[in-house]
Amino acid sequence: MERIYKYYPGDFGELTVKVLHMDLVFNIHDDFTRVGSRMKIRVLDRPIASLDLNARGLEIEEVAASSGEVTYNYDRDSAILRLKFARPLPPGTECELHTVTTCRPSRNVLEGLYYDRTPPGAPPTQITQCQQWGFQRLLPCIDDMTAKCTYRTTLEADRRYTTLISNGDQAGPRKSGGDGRDSVTYENMLTPMAPYLFFVGAGTYATFSRECEYPDGHTFSLELLVPPGSDPVVARHALDVMNDAIIWVYLFTGPEMYRDLSARMRMWDLCAERDRSKDGTGKAGDLPGIRKELADLAAGITPGYAYTGAVYREIGMQNSDFGGMENVGNTTIAMNRIMPYPQMTDSSFEYMVTVKVHEFYHNLNGSEVTGKSPFEIWLNEAVTVVMELKNHAFLFGEDYVRLQTVLTLLSPTGGTFALDQGAAAMPIEPDGFNDPNELITGVTYVKAPEFVRMIETLMGKEEFARGLALYHRRYRHSNASRTQWVEAMEEISGQEFAGMAEAWLKKTGFPRVSVIPGYDEDSRTFSMEITQESSQGDDTVFSFPFRFALVDREGKDIAERTVRIEGRATRVTIPDVDRAAFLSLNRGYSYYGLVDYDPGIDALYLQVRKDPDLVNRYVAFSRITEQEMIRMLSEPGALPDRRFTDLFFELISDDELMRKAGGLFLTIFDSVEDPRWSHRYRDLWHARRAIIRAVAQTYEGPMKKIYREYSRPAPGDRYLSRQIRGIRDRQVKNVALAVLATLDTPEVRRIIMDQYDHPAGATDRSMAMGLYLDSSAPDRMEFLQRAGEEAAASPVSFEVFLATAAGNSSPDAVKIVKAAEALPEFRLEQADHQRALFGRFAMNRKVSLETPEGREYLAGSLLRLAKVNEYSTVMALQALSTIDGMDPGYLAPVAKILADLLASTDPGHTPSVYNTTRRLLRGSPKALAAYEAEHGPVQGLK
Repeated sequence: MERIYKYYPGDFGELTVKVLHMDLVFNIHDDFTRVGSRMKIRVLDRPIASLDLNARGLEIEEVAASSGEVTYNYDRDSAILRLKFARPLPPGTECELHTVTTCRPSRNVLEGLYYDRTPPGAPPTQITQCQQWGFQRLLPCIDDMTAKCTYRTTLEADRRYTTLISNGDQAGPRKSGGDGRDSVTYENMLTPMAPYLFFVGAGTYATFSRECEYPDGHTFSLELLVPPGSDPVVARHALDVMNDAIIWVYLFTGPEMYRDLSARMRMWDLCAERDRSKDGTGKAGDLPGIRKELADLAAGITPGYAYTGAVYREIGMQNSDFGGMENVGNTTIAMNRIMPYPQMTDSSFEYMVTVKVHEFYHNLNGSEVTGKSPFEIWLNEAVTVVMELKNHAFLFGEDYVRLQTVLTLLSPTGGTFALDQGAAAMPIEPDGFNDPNELITGVTYVKAPEFVRMIETLMGKEEFARGLALYHRRYRHSNASRTQWVEAMEEISGQEFAGMAEAWLKKTGFPRVSVIPGYDEDSRTFSMEITQESSQGDDTVFSFPFRFALVDREGKDIAERTVRIEGRATRVTIPDVDRAAFLSLNRGYSYYGLVDYDPGIDALYLQVRKDPDLVNRYVAFSRITEQEMIRMLSEPGALPDRRFTDLFFELISDDELMRKAGGLFLTIFDSVEDPRWSHRYRDLWHARRAIIRAVAQTYEGPMKKIYREYSRPAPGDRYLSRQIRGIRDRQVKNVALAVLATLDTPEVRRIIMDQYDHPAGATDRSMAMGLYLDSSAPDRMEFLQRAGEEAAASPVSFEVFLATAAGNSSPDAVKIVKAAEALPEFRLEQADHQRALFGRFAMNRKVSLETPEGREYLAGSLLRLAKVNEYSTVMALQALSTIDGMDPGYLAPVAKILADLLASTDPGHTPSVYNTTRRLLRGSPKALAAYEAEHGPVQGLK
């Protein structure tokens, strides 16, 4: 069999030894770190004469074993240090392996030990990233998710470092030596930890702290490590959000999370009141009385996870492939997302809130209970995302958060449905991978949680909570497989999920459901034929919940049902019901997939106004917009339908809808499902713009009024609730501004520039910048230079600037992107710069794929990026996953980007880029054939 991946499940066997404990000493210097390791192991059920340790890019100095003489051989190419014992070690033998090695920090390989951004005059900041195999870049080890053990870690480094940290609690004070160096020891002795969770950091930070107090009175310290000179007020808000996340997990997760909700809400409010009394930010209260009431209430509930350490830290990392990474007591979060900076956009603020609860919940799901291999990373992440979304909904509203997820599914630029059908699509549990980072995608973080959510829907939320608690209790301090998670859910529910899991986890794509309804007037019986087909065109049959309702003309449910779909065709009947005005299908997006059903345009207009289910109101709206766009594309010169422009204005004028869903509800994508038009990116952009311009021309005055009304400061006396209200208001305000911007008049451009100069927040400034660049203003390039210089004052705002420039739609799009890259603050080795500029540009396909200068720039950026960061390159390559759908004239030129990249990459040094490029070419037979007809066979493909 040809290996199209570097690693397959068969490469992950059972270990021959159990790792019990590691004593580590890191002697950190500016350009190297010497690591002494004493690893205690126990031989399992058969004798061993040798043992392979993972060791990548290390310099080996000493190797010894307590069992006696040992020899070794280091194969640098395979990254294996093979130890051979003089006498085989029998089962049950405990042995201590001693190594002394040197590792060297990298500037662009963001795994193992690497340099992060360093404050002026400070010694170089060095941090580690061990997800998934970074630990072997630090020292010889068994770098396997099942090699969980306890740790005692000592760090020795330059005294000028303000912070030396590792996992666990500090064992004694930091000590000073006589050579200008300090040492400190940490002990992680309670929860055995998988190697990928290990962390070491030596840096210069400002440290902010506060106490976290559980309702039962237990306390521990929260710490926030951020750049020196950070605003204490902003840091305090970040700590408060972190504290709220931890208290929420305690109160609103666990086996009985849906019982005693009134008591839990009372405790939530009391915790806030207690904390305000403690820190003096609220009215002085009766602290003893509050604590007694909290303790009494806490005694009556079964709480969720409670933290077991003395300190829980969040550490800002400026350069990382990931937005956050749990590290057992030391969570690293992207510096631009760790605090609510004034320069932070609203979407980044929401990420800041959700990443804190996500990474904290990993202390339970991922750390205490860990998947068995990289193929089960999804198991660590999907359940955690489900809990993250519950917290998000608790704070922002269920409808808002669910609609946000649905938009993530549907988005044509990096959306999960598009990713799941592309040439490089991988299932949740793939057949193989080249690098574990390939498993950190929307499939893992969106599709996999949707699978878990479908299990929850079928079980019922109360039983799901008990099943999850059983899983966590049964496998605490150990590893668990997908099968064991499914078995726990089956045990609690009495339902069968193994077959359902096999299809959802091992197949790409999703079900497309066709519906044929019927109604018998005489018997007053509703019937519905439900047929499913796989989006991939294969014979896969999925099992899933399908929630639907019959709704009357006033928007009242006549009947609602949730059925479990098992086969290719399912018939549902509901007797003794009135005829429905419309059907509300796949309510709340009960299953991950699409519904093919055309009720007629009148029914869609009624549904968008009357459906009680907000998600289906939006789906109806999106279908109306799609039909309107197809009509505009099919009839050149056609004018937008006045019925649609009236509907759009009616929706944006609906205060209740906008307060609930924000501007998300008015999202109109530059996409349609019709294959004749779905990959004509610039034509779609023009059609969408024409529709929106018709709204502006009809409702210019009222739209300006809406813009002004939603520009007012948001009310509220609590920080987070005020921010949440402000986010929704700004969404509506900026939708109104985007509509007006299509008029491209001097007056509208003045409004845009005024918003840029006097923004209510970073989102306002970013939106204004994008709209001005897309306008016909003659000073756009001068404005770009000014915006870049202003954004360069902050890493947060500079990342936003790069993304905005990369997504522009003007005729000068490539010129604008090149100008942004040419700014001195741009750093090719900085992951957030890569994602913002190159990743965003790649997804701007009307430019990156449909213009010669865009293709040239994309090809060059991919070639440069592949040498620096594989993960960012592979993410950018997703833009080329559906090129076979493009018009024939584009096929050969776009395929050439991939062919040239394949010819320029090395499968040994950049296996992810190399093999992903091969899969993209093989999965695009039309584009490949067009290329080879012009240029001959692609080298390295066959």
